[in-house]
Amino acid sequence: MKVKESAKKPYGICPASMTIWNADQSYNRKGMEKYLTWLLDNGAQSISICGSTGENVAMNMEEQREIIGHVASFLGKEVPLICGTGRYDTLNTIRMSRYAQDCGADGVMVILPYYLSPYKAAVIQHFKDIREAIDIRLMIYNNPWFAGYEMTVPEIIELVEDGTIQDIKAAHGDPDRIHKLKFYLGEKLNVFYGHDYCAAEGLLMGADGWLSGFPAILPKQCRAILDAAQKGDVQATIKAQQKIQLYIDYFFNEKVNGVPHWQEICKYTLRAQGLDAGTPRKPLGDLDDKNKKRIEKLLSDME
Repeated sequence: MKVKESAKKPYGICPASMTIWNADQSYNRKGMEKYLTWLLDNGAQSISICGSTGENVAMNMEEQREIIGHVASFLGKEVPLICGTGRYDTLNTIRMSRYAQDCGADGVMVILPYYLSPYKAAVIQHFKDIREAIDIRLMIYNNPWFAGYEMTVPEIIELVEDGTIQDIKAAHGDPDRIHKLKFYLGEKLNVFYGHDYCAAEGLLMGADGWLSGFPAILPKQCRAILDAAQKGDVQATIKAQQKIQLYIDYFFNEKVNGVPHWQEICKYTLRAQGLDAGTPRKPLGDLDDKNKKRIEKLLSDME
């Protein structure tokens, strides 16, 4: 099945948007609208929802449909919209993907089938079956940290050459993934750097955009890195990357027994910038005062 021409190609800073919950953990529609507006006002060029950062594993299918329908209606085709629709099984992934298509999404982002770790031939067929069921863009979410494995470059080439996928979120973190994909596939594949600590390297190696958690909480700073890299200004890219380096070090390295959790850090980073973002759904929750003050200081130092 061909991709319809009206499906916009995602590009640039594409936040892996968080989901805003009310205090009772129900979906906060008004809070989500304010958050999406803030993202766009601060440099986002595309929007992704219902991915890992959006806590898709913490919502049932009915809630996911509500969020997809609401966000698609609110954005009104203003920017490319990519909806996370991947589940373990092909049947329900197709059902959610068709729903996203019916709501006006430009594409779907599908994580590799996880938990039971199916063999590669089955995974390849999973994506081909989804392609046959929809006519919007299909992004493979190549995330070995959450799926337990990843598709190799030759396997990605197969899925591109037969028209199955048009986009990839390369979430391993190593910018070598970007280097190889762009070298072998060039403009045939729309490649997003999909992690947070080596975005400058990934963008300088030719990534078409950055789709991850940091663009969802630090869109202005992430846009500065992308703009400099796309201009080919290496020194400006390094300078923009260094502005968030202390935050990167905190985010990934300052943990004791898994605390603070990255979801809790992300939610409080939004709150520290004036957004009523609440907290993640339980079993996670709020940060302690020490970590809140640490984030506030890191944000202040970026200015």
